[in-house]
Amino acid sequence: MHDFPGLRGPVDLDISHRTREHSVIARYRKAMENKEQGFTLVELLVVIIIIIGILAAIAVPVYLNQQAKAKDSAAKSDLGNAKIAVASALVDSPNATTITFGNTDTPGTTSATAKFAWSAGVTGDSSVTIAAGEFEIEATSSTGKVFIVDETGGITEKTTTGGTTNP
Repeated sequence: MHDFPGLRGPVDLDISHRTREHSVIARYRKAMENKEQGFTLVELLVVIIIIIGILAAIAVPVYLNQQAKAKDSAAKSDLGNAKIAVASALVDSPNATTITFGNTDTPGTTSATAKFAWSAGVTGDSSVTIAAGEFEIEATSSTGKVFIVDETGGITEKTTTGGTTNP
């Protein structure tokens, strides 16, 4: 009949084939159970891109806010320097009622020129009026905020509330 040792005809061939099929499926199932599951490269890249997006969403507004603070600080610094220039001009011209900012120090009886220039991005008064020893200098930063310094040296932000201006 058949030349297969140990097999006795078609019935034994059918059983042998089923056993072999079962053993292949069993090995495959066992391999799947023991196989460690992980993430694909695409899944990892998506997670990394999401993390970078979240960090950028946090970092960009913080960076822009720091830039605005730096511009406001430049205006405040200029106001402090302008106050010192006015005080210096008043030492040379104690009776001056008007001090103009310019390229040189020029004393005078009722008006004087103080050597001072505003920084880039800062606009401010070109002259200061002095009445009874009191004065006020105003400067605007490139962010649009307006700051004021007076003879006492206090720098405040000028705000408008309900149609009135508050230093």
